[in-house]
Amino acid sequence: MKLFAFSKMLLICTGVCLVHSTVFAQAKSQWVYTNASNKLQYKTTERGDRIMDFSYAGYMGGGVAIPAVPVKITVSPSAGDNSITIQEAIDQVAALKMVNGIRGAVLLKPGTYNCERPITITASGVVLRGSGAAENGSVINMTGLPHACFVVKGNVTTKATKATSTIADQYVPAGSVSFKLQHVKELAPGDTIRISRPVTEAWVRFMGMDTLVRDGKKQTWITGDITTERVIKKISKNVITVDYPLTDSYDMKYLGTDGVSVTKITTQGGISQTGIENLRIVAPAQSVTINDGLYKALGMSDVTDGWVRNIEIVNTTNSISITANRVTVDHVNIMHDVPTKGSAKPADLNGSGAQLLFNECNITGDNLFYFATGAKVSGPIVLLNCTFKGNGWIQPHQRWATGLLVDNCQVPDGGIDFMNRGSMGSGHGWSIGWAVAWNCTARSYLNQLPPGSVNWVIGCKGEPQKRAVPFNTEPFLPEGIYDAHNTPVNPSSLYLAQLTERLGATAVQLIGYR
Repeated sequence: MKLFAFSKMLLICTGVCLVHSTVFAQAKSQWVYTNASNKLQYKTTERGDRIMDFSYAGYMGGGVAIPAVPVKITVSPSAGDNSITIQEAIDQVAALKMVNGIRGAVLLKPGTYNCERPITITASGVVLRGSGAAENGSVINMTGLPHACFVVKGNVTTKATKATSTIADQYVPAGSVSFKLQHVKELAPGDTIRISRPVTEAWVRFMGMDTLVRDGKKQTWITGDITTERVIKKISKNVITVDYPLTDSYDMKYLGTDGVSVTKITTQGGISQTGIENLRIVAPAQSVTINDGLYKALGMSDVTDGWVRNIEIVNTTNSISITANRVTVDHVNIMHDVPTKGSAKPADLNGSGAQLLFNECNITGDNLFYFATGAKVSGPIVLLNCTFKGNGWIQPHQRWATGLLVDNCQVPDGGIDFMNRGSMGSGHGWSIGWAVAWNCTARSYLNQLPPGSVNWVIGCKGEPQKRAVPFNTEPFLPEGIYDAHNTPVNPSSLYLAQLTERLGATAVQLIGYR
């Protein structure tokens, strides 16, 4: 438990440092700043877009403490493969009755657990907890053929109802929480809605993504719809207000005659209130390409309100993938003894869900993406006080993710890239829009400006770069916005300031900050 205590002490110290940084910050951002009434003031674009309120990212939508789930079964290490024993304990807890959404935790006593197959959680209210993440804690030693150490997953099915409408506004700015519908028949506060934006030829052409070619072959950027889900909080005439801001804008000029549809949906099969915590994962050191068999640490999907915290990870590749909602990844440290091979790099943290918070995560390794996103990802996603050491990048990766905040992160030997990846991969194209780097330090920044969108680098230290679309030398793409570059701005942390304003100082304390 020493590492856990140290992590909490570090967390508290970080909070103190954030307070001090706020006091001594040298500059004020023109895009978000504290006004004379001690409220956050936002500048907007000509069309009304703004830096969104990212404070909804994290477990339970931000500002809620991760619970201490009571232990129901305790497991000790044994000779041979321990994965079956651990899985049986998890399955026994999964069969218990839920009380306030919780079934219980499986506790691993200190020791080394050789495991040659994935350990899976598929029920709500189940937690796997170790007795510490240090070498003398609970160590999962990955043996056998390459596999994922932990898989936490539901099996969501979604049903569209007949209650459907269309956005009536000609333009909905990024960061909005309200918009007008053609009608609100059969819609009510509390309904979950799916907002579907069609990927039209006109929009793809506007984005410059209709000419992607690689090795003489046409590349397809995006097809189908880009969807995101919200809960209706209020209806006033035909205007609805949703539970958290939109991460993208909607310009009907490029979205066809059908426009953006809004449909009431119902879902089932997801799981919640589940997590992995307080243990160590060790895999064999492999210098491999991403196309080889890989030892992975954890995947979490079809989960709402989950967590991964106080985990030490050694030598996994494509280590953590979160394609879930309202998840906090807290104090996760990943170390690599050897770099991966090849030009195609793995992503140690894949944030491809909604309302995700990666807090105080640290990675040491070379030739990798420290953080990346998948296709059509709608945030908000926040990296807060993370440190990544080595030759690597924070780089949203492909096919139009939106709503990313990189807040007080350190990449001293690598880069933070908000970029057009062009025909890299199989036509990754514009990877990110409406992204913010806030008071970060990096060796370099590649901050590019997507058509009809904005990316911001604010109060950051490091060298801005200009580049053309990959595989070209010119022309350089337009730059995104640099504001107060090389000078820290106030507030020190945008996420914590937004969380304080929305929910009060107690919410910040509940996630470990002062």
